[in-house]
Amino acid sequence: MSRINIQTQLVPTASQPLLAQIQQAFGATPNMFKAVANSPAALQSMWAAFGALGKGTLGAKLGEQIAVAIANRNHCEYCLAAHTVLGQNAGASAAEMASAQVGQSDDARTTTALAFALKVVEQRAQITDSDVASLRDAGFNDEQIAEIMAHIALNLFTNYINVALDVPVDFPKIALK
Repeated sequence: MSRINIQTQLVPTASQPLLAQIQQAFGATPNMFKAVANSPAALQSMWAAFGALGKGTLGAKLGEQIAVAIANRNHCEYCLAAHTVLGQNAGASAAEMASAQVGQSDDARTTTALAFALKVVEQRAQITDSDVASLRDAGFNDEQIAEIMAHIALNLFTNYINVALDVPVDFPKIALK
């Protein structure tokens, strides 16, 4: 059972317009957003970050692959399930999402991005010049490197919300690896 209210009727009035946008975007209001809606500021921050990154240059597929790799590493069943669905909606196959879950891809550029993201998470951002150079060598520019960092930060936020607050998974479950 969740450690925080996840019912839309009991959240602050200021969160309701954002929940309506989320409902429209997803066709439902995922439990994670219901939990975060207890704080209008937190919900606004999270939803704005999703919106901004959705307009980035990395592409939705790579963003979702990064998300499942981080979710798996952080044992966030909620984000793993949600981002697997979102990744498939963005054009990734089930096999591609399963590979991304463990930081792998048949595409070398994607593998480089996933390895970088996981290293940032595992080493708490204590990376080296060569780690960033590997991204550049794979064809990522400074804008995209900054976006990868933003994806990492957003996914840490959502992983921590879901794990710490025990938000019930309302997407098809995916086994952690």
